[in-house]
Amino acid sequence: MDYATASLMLKRPVTVKAIVTTRWKEEVQQQLQNQVSQLDKQMQQLDMQGKRTIEEINKQAKQPANPQISKQIESVQTQVNQKKSEILNKKNQILQQLQQIQLLELEQEVVQAQMESFFRLEKGDNLVKKMNVEVVIKDGVVEEIRGEL
Repeated sequence: MDYATASLMLKRPVTVKAIVTTRWKEEVQQQLQNQVSQLDKQMQQLDMQGKRTIEEINKQAKQPANPQISKQIESVQTQVNQKKSEILNKKNQILQQLQQIQLLELEQEVVQAQMESFFRLEKGDNLVKKMNVEVVIKDGVVEEIRGEL
């Protein structure tokens, strides 16, 4: 092997930044609103499932005052409440993101995603420069690639 011309293929992180436009804001807000709606549906389904399960436990019980039945019902209610709490936390995070989106100024750059790409590294290359690559997009179109390819 000729070490003078040796090279390696390595993987590096690539930051994708979006330039804030009116269109970008609308699209992101719509995506977040859809997520909120999905979480609301999950919450309703969870409530219905919890009620059905409790009704089923009560139907199967020969003695509704039985302490075991009460424990089962309490356990179901605890599980439902825990899951509802998780969903509410997610919903609150999304609502905070919605507020943050509204505060962004037009033409500002924001990190939208992280990706990976492969690159060739050869003797004499500056590894730090090769590792720092960003792609800047505006309404989905690549505006600029920053860093050494």
